[in-house]
Amino acid sequence: MKDGFVKVAAASPDLRVAEPAYNAGEIVDLIRKAEELDVKILVFPELSITGYTCGDLFFQKSLQRAAEAALGSIVKDTASSDVLVFVGYPFQWNGKLYNTAVAIKGGKVLAIIPKKNLPSYGEFYETRWFTPAPGNVDTVEFLGQKVLFGNKIILDASMPSTLSIGCEICEDLWVPESPSQRLALNGATVIVNLSASDEIIGKDEYRKNLISSVSARLVCGYIYADAADGESSTDMVFTGSNLIAENGAVLVSSSFKSNELTITELDTDKLAMERERMNTFISADDGYERVPVQFRVCETRLTRRFSSHPFVPADEDERKSRCDEILRLQAYGLKKRLIASHAAKAVIGLSGGLDSTLALLVTVKAFDLLRRDRKDIIAITMPCFGTTARTKSNAEKLAESLNVDFRTIDITKSVLQHFEDIQQSIDDLSVTYENAQARERTQVLMDVANKEGGIVIGTGDLSELALGWATYNGDHMSMYGVNSSIPKTLVRYLVRHTADSMPGESSIVLYDILATPVSPELLPATKDGQIAQVTEDIVGPYELHDFFLYYMVRFGFPPAKIFRLACEAFHGDYSQEFIKKWLVVFVRRFFQQQFKRSCLPDGPKVGTVTFSPRSDWRMPSDAAADVWLKEAESIEVVQ
Repeated sequence: MKDGFVKVAAASPDLRVAEPAYNAGEIVDLIRKAEELDVKILVFPELSITGYTCGDLFFQKSLQRAAEAALGSIVKDTASSDVLVFVGYPFQWNGKLYNTAVAIKGGKVLAIIPKKNLPSYGEFYETRWFTPAPGNVDTVEFLGQKVLFGNKIILDASMPSTLSIGCEICEDLWVPESPSQRLALNGATVIVNLSASDEIIGKDEYRKNLISSVSARLVCGYIYADAADGESSTDMVFTGSNLIAENGAVLVSSSFKSNELTITELDTDKLAMERERMNTFISADDGYERVPVQFRVCETRLTRRFSSHPFVPADEDERKSRCDEILRLQAYGLKKRLIASHAAKAVIGLSGGLDSTLALLVTVKAFDLLRRDRKDIIAITMPCFGTTARTKSNAEKLAESLNVDFRTIDITKSVLQHFEDIQQSIDDLSVTYENAQARERTQVLMDVANKEGGIVIGTGDLSELALGWATYNGDHMSMYGVNSSIPKTLVRYLVRHTADSMPGESSIVLYDILATPVSPELLPATKDGQIAQVTEDIVGPYELHDFFLYYMVRFGFPPAKIFRLACEAFHGDYSQEFIKKWLVVFVRRFFQQQFKRSCLPDGPKVGTVTFSPRSDWRMPSDAAADVWLKEAESIEVVQ
């Protein structure tokens, strides 16, 4: 339960229609299996005690008595269990039958929740046997206990406090106004659905899309348990299409698997934070009854995978599509700025590194959209003390292959004159030595832009902004920063995607740029002319920092939780000690460098994380980092 993670499961028992005792045995076996795996919430299909397809047998007193006895045996046999179980049961009350979900835990029936929307179309005929849920919540006597009965019930856990569970049944999901809407607005972060959805062509994909969409719209976890092939009878076939979704993402799914658990973990802290952030998610108080649920505290063992590159889709086809979309968004944003500013030229500092390469590719795309001559793009390389032959050559080759105006302006003399003016020794390789070069380069770009009637295209990326790895009033400034919401890990994929699709010389030089170490090249090269200043040796691996950035800014996770997820994602790549070291660096730099993010130039927003001070990120430049640093520094690592 630590960090808001709750292990949950859906299960489709291999049941026998109209044989409750047998079905109860199968259900108990699955509950015990779930408990061994530390599952806390387990959902079974609709009417799983009797079977959904009993038809007119539901009216038979023999079946009703057998069903009650079977449910009683489940309650008794799982009295010591810490699993909250939802089973489907035909409940009789006040002379009517109800299709219900019974919530059981620790030898007690916590609630009986009836189905509200009963289908009687196509192959379904539920109104023949069942009555829709009443509008109010009553207390009923059942199995010697007083139990709440109604569908306006939410089960609240104390640990984690962000876990609240609501329930709906099968058709309730498919209607225009589902019970889950009000359940979520009244605080339910997890919705369970007991279903008996038969299978026809195309329905499985539609169902996945529906549940994914509902979990996104309601910002909830959704556990869907479907009847398996033991229900298949007469004209219907069931396949046990179980799935679990979280805020728009299907975490796990399975079908054609009886007596197995579809299992994962839901992050209820993340869901609660997301609702907190969205001011359009308006909480309600519709008088729902709250039932407390106590779980034994334990650290949930994580089985769900966390991508080490959360900004980059793992699926190759999705990644290609995403890269095309991002490049298009960047280009269209720049296109508008060029039109609005009446820019005759676009001026860009081309270093031969990844960021400036991506910025040039985007600029070329924008000019092509405008049907303008690429020679109106001025790419300038500005060699100085740390420039290597490799990057300078790559800059020139790339510019020539893209047919843009390429210029070389050596800034060495200007920087040396500046050093003399401010009494900076050429042998003092301090931050002044580095930043003077960066600011001189920016001055050259700005002045050329003025001279040519153009605008300067910024090249800095999102990761650099997070770490403050930019020279204030140097490469930090531009008229439009096309990479401002692109993290470094994604920059690499965007350049590679372009290289894969470009012919000839452009492709060759792009692959070499991809193989070049990331560096600002502000310190003298080695004696053999190689890059001496490798960025990731100084600030740490960008893939770690992008991971920290994603979970800290997008979801507001505390350092300890970010560390836990990073250890899962980078297991086998980095030690826990190494991850902690760079997490502390990230937190410290993130707070110290906010002043650079408070005055950023415009740039296109292409993802959910961006630092524009005008829209997405408002943080005081002088905020104290102590709370975050203390937590990060106190993390215990396993050697």
